Amino acid sequence: MPSIIEQLDCIFKPGSMAIIGASDNIAKWGYMMVERPLRTGYRGQIYPVNPQGSSLLGLPSYRSVKDIPGQVDLAVITVQAVHVPAVMQECVDKGVRGAILISAGFAETGSVGKALQERVMGIAASGGIRCVGPNCMGIWSAAACLNNAFEQAPKQGHITFISQSGTFGGYMADMAGSNGFGLRTFISIGNQADLTVADYIEYFSCDDDTRVIILYLEGIKDGRRFLDSCKETLRKKPIVLYKGGSSPAGARATMSHTASIAGSDLVFQSVCEQLGLIRAQESFQTFDLAVAFLGSPLPPGKRIGVLGTGGQGVVSTDACQKLGLEVPELDKDTCAALMKMLPPHAPPPTNPVDFAGSYRTAMDEANVVETLLKLEYIDGVISNVPINPLVWGLKLDSLPKNVLENIKRLTDEGTKRFCDLPRIYGKPVVCVRWYSDVKEDPVSDALKESGIPVYDTPEQCARAMAALAGYSRLRRSSVI
Repeated sequence: MPSIIEQLDCIFKPGSMAIIGASDNIAKWGYMMVERPLRTGYRGQIYPVNPQGSSLLGLPSYRSVKDIPGQVDLAVITVQAVHVPAVMQECVDKGVRGAILISAGFAETGSVGKALQERVMGIAASGGIRCVGPNCMGIWSAAACLNNAFEQAPKQGHITFISQSGTFGGYMADMAGSNGFGLRTFISIGNQADLTVADYIEYFSCDDDTRVIILYLEGIKDGRRFLDSCKETLRKKPIVLYKGGSSPAGARATMSHTASIAGSDLVFQSVCEQLGLIRAQESFQTFDLAVAFLGSPLPPGKRIGVLGTGGQGVVSTDACQKLGLEVPELDKDTCAALMKMLPPHAPPPTNPVDFAGSYRTAMDEANVVETLLKLEYIDGVISNVPINPLVWGLKLDSLPKNVLENIKRLTDEGTKRFCDLPRIYGKPVVCVRWYSDVKEDPVSDALKESGIPVYDTPEQCARAMAALAGYSRLRRSSVI
């Protein structure tokens, strides 16, 4: 039997695809499935298929997939549900290897639709065609620059997002893009009539360019295989999950949405804890947590040092302890060393360390963070983004040129030093922005580029650090 890689490469790395049900009506899926990949850089051949023939968007159109002269790796099917069995049989006859069924009207509608869905899947199986959907909204695959799920192609990145909801998943992906997150892949999985979330997890566990997998799920099909695929994948990379249908009313809604049974949330939570799945409590937390894994080393433990002025340090400490992280008191020698780095009016640096609102340079903050990372009993640091006086609203115009140049030098050198610290000490640093109203800050940009995650609140920082610590513990244990 072909490996999962051989089975699914035709979907995520197709050299050619047929759009069956192609249309010149811009309001129809049959138009969007041609126009989007054509406009956003798909590198393969696109073959519109419509019984009327003629052409579409400058491409020759074919009356049947069997009329296409070349090999067709992937069929994107948009015709009405009642016509899908005949279309699928033609795909089998043509030798198509993969299909994305945009068409709805199957198991999510009731018993009649379920019977139709089973008939279609039987035809597909007879020809060895693997199917995404039905009742889905397409995919984005950076591996082929194939986009039929979004109006604009997402920024390329290293997160694979597998979503049981097309519209909501697409909204989350758009939000991720607007916040600078890049995607390796997005999949709207629909009813999972053939390929299930376990298949996708198994496939992307072998994809070196996928560093983190995000799941939005409402219900699980083939629970045992799902658990096995997660357990195996967690040996290689983290999985962040947000589950819909956790309330009784939400569980009822999932059945009419994607023909899934949500099940007990208490049981599901227990499974997540046993496996080491990182479960987000709010939808967009998934990306906040995922980005922490893209460039951060895993902490050796859960003992956290905190650098932050005033309430930031207090709130960060509270948030850490609520999530099971430790904020250990610093030893006397370390306190004495840190006191020399802080202004005279600063409180004793017992952890958190507080600059007490005083002016400091990025190099000053890098020195404090480095002091904390050197400690055997500190496994990671939560800090504010190093202050950049050039964008922080300070009035510097009246300063002499040599003073301004020195501020810039200390900022640049301090930022570079700060960015190097996680790599040097093998411990994560997570930062909160002080001045979120500043749209462009080279310091924040440099941190992100180096792999240091930057968030807007102390709570986000604590959640990210807790996720890193939890996954690190899992990797060190004998569970996986």
